[in-house]
Amino acid sequence: MFSLDGKVAFVTGGNGGIGLGMAKGFIEHGASVALAARTESKLESAVAEIGEMDAADRVLAVKCDVTDRDSVQAALDATVEKFGGVDIVVNNAGTNRRADEPHLLSDEDWRFVIDTNLTSMHNVTSLAFPLMKTRGGGKFINIGSMMSIFGSPYASAYAASKGGVVQYTRSCAVAWAKYNVQVNAILPGWIVTEMTDEFGRLFPDRYAAIEGRTPAGRWGQPHDLAGTAVFLASDASQFVTGVSIPIDGGYSVQ
Repeated sequence: MFSLDGKVAFVTGGNGGIGLGMAKGFIEHGASVALAARTESKLESAVAEIGEMDAADRVLAVKCDVTDRDSVQAALDATVEKFGGVDIVVNNAGTNRRADEPHLLSDEDWRFVIDTNLTSMHNVTSLAFPLMKTRGGGKFINIGSMMSIFGSPYASAYAASKGGVVQYTRSCAVAWAKYNVQVNAILPGWIVTEMTDEFGRLFPDRYAAIEGRTPAGRWGQPHDLAGTAVFLASDASQFVTGVSIPIDGGYSVQ
């Protein structure tokens, strides 16, 4: 039921953090994985990590700028050429720009965050959907955030984009259920990544308070999301679509 043998996953932002954690979970359950990201050096490191799992023949690194539809199309084409198709897409690529209050965020930073976190998701999804349709079904896993649930005074564009992820997920789920394509979202809480490391440098007091505010008593690790991703990518979730699952150690329920 949870096997991904013979499946092909395309993971944006798959060269580190949450994306790589999910990719490793897919590999462990039998899938082949294309890691799509902009930074080639990190892609090489990610491929090396997966190679240590005796899965070098089931991983592909593709340089991809998710804000550029031509780049996305080229990355998907390379994936199909290597593995024969696409069954699973994880829309994980994302970024953040912060300011103490919303009105202090520049127009440039607003556009950069919205384009990277939300518009890019439409780029990838709309180009990947026909590939799934021809294979008789597929799975989209969109990465939102706990800020899909509540706002942030210092990350207004990020919160707005991640709220949009949930609504986009629901819209696609309704549209594509008839094609046996399930579309769901994962909403990570405070996970140890490069992005949250930057947050810690900018807002050390807020960073330090998070562990005590989290019922699980710790920050999350990228591998904490792998199990849910495997569930949503597998046949175990065939009757699950349009949902958003927080993975945050209980942070959002109190």
